[in-house]
Amino acid sequence: INPFRLEGQKTGSFEIVDELNQSPDYQFMPVGNAGNISSYFMGYKLYLERKKIKNIPTFFGIQAENSAPLVDGKIIENPSTVATAIRIGNPASSDLAKEAVNDSQGEFLKVSDEEIISAQSLIAKHEGIFCEPASAISVAGALRDIESGKIPDGSSVVCTLTGHGLKD
Repeated sequence: INPFRLEGQKTGSFEIVDELNQSPDYQFMPVGNAGNISSYFMGYKLYLERKKIKNIPTFFGIQAENSAPLVDGKIIENPSTVATAIRIGNPASSDLAKEAVNDSQGEFLKVSDEEIISAQSLIAKHEGIFCEPASAISVAGALRDIESGKIPDGSSVVCTLTGHGLKD
């Protein structure tokens, strides 16, 4: 809704590139209103135009199974998920998010609330980070794709965590 918000959020992709000295192969993002996935894609595109990176990562937008309008291809009247920050049935930035996923040859995925909570626990146990369920969804999606073999061994994968556990 606020175009300046996306301009600010796109700097998250700059930080990733600056830290890795390149773009990752895959970027997993929680998707509710779809601002983060849209803005990160904008940032990577800008870095590509300025020749700071050689490629844009493949984007995976992750939604909760009962709150997945971009996966299901329809507005969800009564979205439901433990990941309250992404419990959105009609994302404001749908078109931009679809562009990010389509242009990067990625996809939208949905995961269960059980997978979200499992990923949240895994992140806390192994990384010492208490993130909100909406953040853990990116890791849940990545784990599923890694375990299924969709993500090749040796790939660089970034999962964006968007909020602290106390937020929820």
